[in-house]
Amino acid sequence: MPPTVILTGFADEGPTTKNPEAQLAMCRGLGLSYYTPRFVNMGSGAKNVMALTDDEVSALAALHEAYEMRVSSLGSPLGKVKLLDVDDGTSNRYVAPDTYLKTEVAHAIDLATRLDTKLIRGFSFYHPKGEDPRRHVEAAAERLRAIAERCADAGLYYGLEVEANLVGQNGELEMALFEAVGHDHLLLIFDGANIACQGYTTQQVVAQYQAMKAGIGWLHVKDYQRQDDEVFAGHVDEEMLRRFVPCDRGSSGYPNILADFRDRLPSLSAELAKRGIPGVFLDLEPHLKGGG
Repeated sequence: MPPTVILTGFADEGPTTKNPEAQLAMCRGLGLSYYTPRFVNMGSGAKNVMALTDDEVSALAALHEAYEMRVSSLGSPLGKVKLLDVDDGTSNRYVAPDTYLKTEVAHAIDLATRLDTKLIRGFSFYHPKGEDPRRHVEAAAERLRAIAERCADAGLYYGLEVEANLVGQNGELEMALFEAVGHDHLLLIFDGANIACQGYTTQQVVAQYQAMKAGIGWLHVKDYQRQDDEVFAGHVDEEMLRRFVPCDRGSSGYPNILADFRDRLPSLSAELAKRGIPGVFLDLEPHLKGGG
């Protein structure tokens, strides 16, 4: 059988109101049958899907049926908390591991189940600002393994997105986490812009993709135009990132990456099918209107 590749996207990057009907209508107008819910306005203001009330979740699920749309992955912020309870000058919050599993992780799993997706998008925890993330791989892997185990109990999968300022901030660290966790219910998510915005050249971004390729479960399609005089400088001020561009105009090397990923599609599609996942998702997250 040929591989199944499914275009999906973060629909909140379309209508500025975050109105769910507008988001779903936009997706259907573009020919999409899947999307990733993240920020939604169910009438009480835009908020992350994790903050929706039970009634709002039920209403959103009903809209999915009415618009014949399905959820590819839950766009949760899981893992965007401090790894350690230390004051590092950032506003990131800390939640104790056991408490985090019983509250936010459990809630995300419940949401994914109610919205009928097997995939939860998440992250790899903030290490203390200014410290070498490699020192924190084992500690982050311990917390990620516990999340993967909870996901496995529910028949779900945790997708670990590469992103600046987190332990898994590049492909090499993502693969280090993947190997240290060693659990079938952990997958990796490549995102070229999240690497390029750290000052990596196109060649370096492609190398980081190669480093994590064996663990990739799906791709985010987002690109960033790096300035020639930028070099990797450690902590990234995310609020200052303004040069997101279409994926054929940036520094992430998507033409080369997608051409290479094509060879991985048959085996990955078959592996995902065995897990009850309908195909290899290419999740459009352009950030062309600011993102998030």
